[in-house]
Amino acid sequence: MEFLWEGLLSVTWQQVVMYLVGAALIWLAIKKDYEPALLLPMGFGAILVNLPLSGVLNQTMQGVGETQGIIQWLFETGIEASEAFPLLLFIGIGAMIDFGPLLSNPRMFLFGAAAQFGIFLTIVLAAALGFDIRDAASIGIIGAADGPTSILVSQVLRSNYIGPIAVAAYSYMALVPIIQPLAIKAVTTKKERAIRMDYRPAAVSKTTRILFPIIVTFVAGLVAPASVSLVGFLMFGNLIRECGVLNRLSETAQNDLANLVTLLLGITISFSMRAERFVTVETLMIMGLGLFAFVFDTIGGVLFAKLLNLFTKTKINPMIGAAGISAFPMSARVVEKMGIAEDNQNHLLMHAVGANVSGQIASAVAGGIVLGFFM
Repeated sequence: MEFLWEGLLSVTWQQVVMYLVGAALIWLAIKKDYEPALLLPMGFGAILVNLPLSGVLNQTMQGVGETQGIIQWLFETGIEASEAFPLLLFIGIGAMIDFGPLLSNPRMFLFGAAAQFGIFLTIVLAAALGFDIRDAASIGIIGAADGPTSILVSQVLRSNYIGPIAVAAYSYMALVPIIQPLAIKAVTTKKERAIRMDYRPAAVSKTTRILFPIIVTFVAGLVAPASVSLVGFLMFGNLIRECGVLNRLSETAQNDLANLVTLLLGITISFSMRAERFVTVETLMIMGLGLFAFVFDTIGGVLFAKLLNLFTKTKINPMIGAAGISAFPMSARVVEKMGIAEDNQNHLLMHAVGANVSGQIASAVAGGIVLGFFM
């Protein structure tokens, strides 16, 4: 029975903190239904990797030698060596997205670009606070509200804070319905939020839908070559959806592939949530900076819409700009709900969806730009 006491006595206070963090993530997933497919495996994984001499990590055992831990192996193979898990998830995301609302109203592209403002502002702030420039760049990408992009960028840049960045990115994605309304109301008036927008979508041909992912891949590859893996896998998933001859593969990508990779990604990223790396002052700073990036991405999109209204006859509801972040489709739903709250006939959903899917592309391109600058 001595080994039971030895294990219990070897638990550090930092590991206890991580047990609480893991429990909190599991509670948010189950009780609040916040991104359960990711937060639950991340929370449980945080407990697994912080058990003393945990068998999910590599270790050297007396009389046996070095043993391979499954979570460490998954991390080293699926994220560290190839970034395979985040990229495979992009195929599933691309297959889920209908770019029709964006193609029928191309000016929504502008809001996807404008809503990346907080990323670059946060990079400057993080560097000013003393973070290494690659860590600062990885922290800034939290503002994209795109977990796979955050993981991939922080891994490629070899950031020391992959775990806190992943937790911040997915936590704030889950909290979109709470954070975004506060940020939007801080920079808009009731009158602005009540602006009505007619929706008269132009017809989008099948040829256009097929050519769009191909053209976007070419453009992104020429403008920001480092974004090719991100944008390319996203567009490949969308091409599977739109081509019309791979319906079974499209359904598999949207459901089986996306669900399986999400599950593996969630528990694998917990490898970077080991207590000695996670329970630090820097982690608290990263959570704060991630929130700053997220809020100012939202504000950036709103302010850009207000700027356009100075020069256009047909006014845009500024809340549409907030949907330019990558949290699809939650951000579009938030805008729709806020519009109806101000005027029960003010339906903004389809406009917001156009900006929201634009944000998916823009966040991947932003990730590629960050990699291009700081690799």
